[in-house]
Amino acid sequence: MKRYSKLIIAAIIALIFIGTFVFLWQKSQPKEIVYNEFTPKTEDIQKTTIITGKIEPRNEVNVKPQISGIITDLYKEPGDYVNAGDVIAKVKVIPDMGSLSSAESRVRLAEINLQQAQVDYNREENLHNQKLVSDDEFDKSRQALRQAQEEKAAAIDALQVVRDGVSQSNAKASSTLIRSTISGVILDIPVKVGNSVILSNTFNDGTTIASVANMNDLIFRGNIDETEVGQLVNGMNMKITIGALQDLKFDASLEYISPKAVESNGANQFEIKAAVKLAEGGKIRSGYSANAEIVLAAASKVLSVPESAIEFSGDSTFVYVIKGEGKNKTYERTQVTTGLSDGVNIEIKKGLTAKDKVRGPEIITDDNEK
Repeated sequence: MKRYSKLIIAAIIALIFIGTFVFLWQKSQPKEIVYNEFTPKTEDIQKTTIITGKIEPRNEVNVKPQISGIITDLYKEPGDYVNAGDVIAKVKVIPDMGSLSSAESRVRLAEINLQQAQVDYNREENLHNQKLVSDDEFDKSRQALRQAQEEKAAAIDALQVVRDGVSQSNAKASSTLIRSTISGVILDIPVKVGNSVILSNTFNDGTTIASVANMNDLIFRGNIDETEVGQLVNGMNMKITIGALQDLKFDASLEYISPKAVESNGANQFEIKAAVKLAEGGKIRSGYSANAEIVLAAASKVLSVPESAIEFSGDSTFVYVIKGEGKNKTYERTQVTTGLSDGVNIEIKKGLTAKDKVRGPEIITDDNEK
């Protein structure tokens, strides 16, 4: 029994030794190199670039008050459509005490002058009726009375404007009513009832009551790298894709290329603008992130091969043309003239025909799959 056990153990050891030897021998054998093979084909090649940016209205207007005061009423909300002249808010005037005092003093002075002019007129009228003064003298007193009356009315209007922001004579054009200056959609109302607002002047831009824009006239604004800007011309078509609405695509037309670069993340970029062509009834919100695809160059129905089959050597390009089949297969290094590339396929202008077959990159296999 012990003899049979020894024989079995010896056989197992021999099998392990032989198996190891065979495995190591197979691993030491040179592997057959297998390449991808491509046949040139005729197709359209386009070199495109993707520009990131956003959608915004061409003209966005900030509506600001003509007087300083406090917001007492807001009649509109963001998203509402307004026509030019529609009232958005109402402001209560907080008068400047110096201006108020001056306006009140002007009214009192106008009242004094009017009273004196009235006395002079009455006196001249009595004398004129008695034929003691000429018509010319009487007309002058009457004119002085009218001027005094007009001055008092103007002083009262000025006082009302300083105190209330509006006078009885110009109530329809009240500066306390903040009106939209254009027709469009209200994008934002950054103030609330009770907020203080100031008018625009030399030292201050003034408080924005509302931002209004025509949402039917939109543009795409983005930046393009300096290596590609030289291939752009005004009027080029672009395909716009809204980042938040992947199914929504529409056309745009390039209309502006900045003459000056701006530095962004260490690279020089140029701002571009394109007029957006919205579909009928399309609703786009201001500030949507968007991508614009623009064709920089195109070649129609040209012979092409995958760019991975091209060997670049200095200023020259080569391919390996397959000759023969099976064990007799060889690869002939052939110089070619290339053209436009889209990053995947490249145009072959000279050196290949549609009947040729070229070698691609080596096929890498996993040894475990064998």
